[in-house]
Amino acid sequence: MIARDNLINAHLPEDEVGDYSFTAVGQGGAEPAGKTYAYHAHHRAQLFQIVRGSLRLETEGGYFVVPPERGVFVPSGVLHEVTYLQETERSYLFFRPEAVADLPMQVSVIGTTPLLRELILAFMEIPRSDAGGPPAERLAAVIIDQLQTSPVAPLSLPSPMSDRLRTIATDIRDEPGEEWPLQELASRAAMSSRSFQRHFQSETGMSFRAWRQQAKLLKAVEWLAAGKSVGDIAFSLGYSGSSAFIAVFRAAFGTSPGQYFQGTPTGCRSGAATNSAE
Repeated sequence: MIARDNLINAHLPEDEVGDYSFTAVGQGGAEPAGKTYAYHAHHRAQLFQIVRGSLRLETEGGYFVVPPERGVFVPSGVLHEVTYLQETERSYLFFRPEAVADLPMQVSVIGTTPLLRELILAFMEIPRSDAGGPPAERLAAVIIDQLQTSPVAPLSLPSPMSDRLRTIATDIRDEPGEEWPLQELASRAAMSSRSFQRHFQSETGMSFRAWRQQAKLLKAVEWLAAGKSVGDIAFSLGYSGSSAFIAVFRAAFGTSPGQYFQGTPTGCRSGAATNSAE
């Protein structure tokens, strides 16, 4: 059971002045559907663990969907906005920056293995008043060690940097099932179709076609987490049928949509992760 004082908002100053002296501080609880925390940053690095529900996290460089039994690691000082897509049960762990200096400096969605979930739960059971004690410090060290080898889930989408392409990308991301003819999008950006595709790849590192498919897949994961049927998702995203959608989903995630929340996807690649305090 989560310790009572870990259900209280953690005091998180914007810099090291007045910060806790210990490695990690935990905070558990729930968020209502639709709750948004506008762009902000923390001095401490943050790990979200999603027990139930889902969230969307956006940074200046990308967009991330975090469904159940996954987490997202946000390095120190990274501006981010968080929207809870459903009623969500979550745990936060906040780490001193120097304690996670060996983890990547970019946001990462990770598969939270059964061991990592149990370690986080054990940490949350230690009262915050004892978070600087030897048992909590040992647990924090093991959690950080586990993060270094946690599977990274392909649940991110890079954002274009220019305003004209970012606006178009946001529209597609929000309504990925729309046809969005290439010529129409290029015209909105005051470009030729060829120039549009070239600039889009230059700014995102992905071809426009691959980016649009990834936008559909992230929306699919978001809808699966909300309980939408595979058939409805396939139709809403413009696939010719459920089998076509399932084939694309399996190629991306290594498992079928129906099995995606039954465990850590086999398609995840190994690697370190990427005040109500979100």
